[in-house]
This record gives sequence, structure tokens and C-alpha cells, in this order.
Amino acid sequence: MNQYNKIRVIFSFFLTIISFCAYSQNNTFKVTLDAGHGDHDFGAVYSGRIEKNIALAIVLKVGKILESYPNIDVTYTRKTDVFIDLVERANIANRANANIFVSIHCNANKNTTAFGTETYVMGLSKTASNLEAAKKENSVITLEKDYKRKYDGFDPNSPESMIGMTLMQEEYLDYSIALASRVETEFDKLGKKLRGGGVKQAPFMVLHKAYMPRVLIETGFISNPEEGDVLNSDSGQNEVAKAIANAIISYKKEYFGGGAEPIEVKPIQKAPEKEEKPVAAEPAVKVADGVIFKVQLVASTKKIGLNPSNFKGLSPVSVAHESNIYKYTYQQTADYEKAKSYLAEAKNKGYASAFLVAFKNGQRINIQEALK
Repeated sequence: MNQYNKIRVIFSFFLTIISFCAYSQNNTFKVTLDAGHGDHDFGAVYSGRIEKNIALAIVLKVGKILESYPNIDVTYTRKTDVFIDLVERANIANRANANIFVSIHCNANKNTTAFGTETYVMGLSKTASNLEAAKKENSVITLEKDYKRKYDGFDPNSPESMIGMTLMQEEYLDYSIALASRVETEFDKLGKKLRGGGVKQAPFMVLHKAYMPRVLIETGFISNPEEGDVLNSDSGQNEVAKAIANAIISYKKEYFGGGAEPIEVKPIQKAPEKEEKPVAAEPAVKVADGVIFKVQLVASTKKIGLNPSNFKGLSPVSVAHESNIYKYTYQQTADYEKAKSYLAEAKNKGYASAFLVAFKNGQRINIQEALK
């Protein structure tokens, strides 16, 4: 219990600090891309297929695609073959005030027939295989100098350490799952060579320290000769990069707006400066009859009192309980423009990951469906 309270205090202190940081007012969607491993940390190696190189190649391709869109800003934890501590990877995203953090890896298994992608969100392991995957990636910290002091005694082989990592992390779980689901949906479109394996939860250290919606993507098994050759090829990496970029663009469009289109429709090259001007002034929209908008502030497995002091002074706040998760929303209005002003207010209060949700006749609907 004492350890839990300690983590609560540290987490609350961190959120207090970042709440003073000015949230971007120019509608820029910030993405931090993390290529797993690097330098002396090779990751998995099979028949000349090296995880650190493949992960970096995919990250650079994803970044190039995203940078071709106006109002998407990309930060990289590494762009070359260097070793970055796990906690520093998360800190890079935190300092950039990123809206999402995406860590990209390759999978491996002694069973060389194992195949398929997996996308993880931060959380308690549901299966032994998820826990083993997290332990494998977390073991990288033993390559860092003075890792026991730096990570407060964290032991990558200790179940207790793994469980402790998940405390106070529920705020971003709902959003992380939404992003991870889009990644797996896009991977499903790649066909038999790289088939989506689903969204999973596991306590990854690199995700633990990033304070925003975040996912870790295992892009496939390089231990599988067929899948490994796809991942090790330029064409295969392009396919994977497009899938990940499409998922990010879809997530941005749903929760942050901006009208970004998937790659199949928009050319993959940097848009001219003059084309960025219309983005700030969106055309008038018509809202479907009976629709109301709310601002979702946070999702948590814990019940929180609805008094304003628990939500940085925001009021009124309501709650809905779905699938063992409490979802807290601020205000409600049938006016889309007013809803966007409420969203801006919530972000200015420190809820950088807040987003609009729409309801019709009490049922949640897609924002795009709500707008005609």
C-alpha cells in the first residue's frame, strides 16, 4: 500500500508540472516514433535479419509519410544506430508534449512457424505469453549503466515489479486501445504475409514512463523465414509503414479532427506551405438531428468523485461505466463549434489527450457520423 501511495504522489506531481506547459494552439498533432533497440543492443537476430535495423527502417518510413501531412509534427527517439535508455525514450515523448507515443519492434520465437503482428498497450498481463514478451523487451535496461538505481530497483524478471508498473496508468488506457485497434485493423489488410494478431496488454517499461496514449507494435516475427524476409525487404517495410501511418492518421481524424485522409487517397510527399492555410479555417458543418457532443477527459478503472476539484476545476463532469472502465466527460452541447471550444478549454487545463465524443439518442456514435 505504501508503494502504491508513493507512485500516486509521484504521478500527481508529474501531471501538475506538465499541466503548466502551454498546449499547442495551432492544431498540430504531435507524434513520437520510437525504433526499438540500437547500437550494441541488436534485439532479435535471425539469419541476418536484425531487429534494430528493421525497426529503424520502418520508423523512418512511417515518419516520412506522416511528415507529408500538414499539422502533423514527428519526433524521433532515434534516427540512427544509437542506444537510447528506455526511460529516455519516454522522456523524449514527454518533453515533446506528444499526443501519442508509438514504439516499433520485431517479434521472435523459438518456434519459427510463429507469425503475425501484435500491438500492446500498457497494462497488467492477461496471459503468460504477454508477460514473457514484456520481460524480453524490458530486459534491455540491464544494458544501461546503474539501471537498478535509475529504475528504483525494478527487476525485469520480477512479477511484483511488473504489476507495480501499471499503477496510476489508467488515464490513457482507453485512448491507447483505440490507437492499437486501428493499427491491428490496418495490419489485417496486409493479407497472409503479415496478419494482425490483436490488441494485448503487458507491462512494458518503455510505455510505462510515457504520459500520453501509447502503444508498442511487434511488426511480425523475424524468426519466421517468410515473414522475416518480408520485414527485411524495402517493399515489406513500406507496407508495414503505410499500415501504421494510416492507423495514426485515422486516430488523429477521429479524435483531433483536421480532415487528414489515408495514404491511398493523399500522395506521400510533403504538402506545399501554401496548402496549409485552409486547415485553420474549417468549412461550416451540419450536425445530425438529435446529436450531442461531450468532451471525454479521462478513462479509469477507479471511480472518481465528480466534484470540480478532482477535474482541475472543470464542471459539470459526468461519468459512464462501460466494460469495467469509468469514462468521465465534460459539458454537453448540440453545437459542434461550442463543443470544440469546450475541448480547447479542457486541453488548456492540462487534459492534453481529451477528445470529443458524440451521442445520438443516448448511444455513442462516430464523430464523422455526427457531422453531415
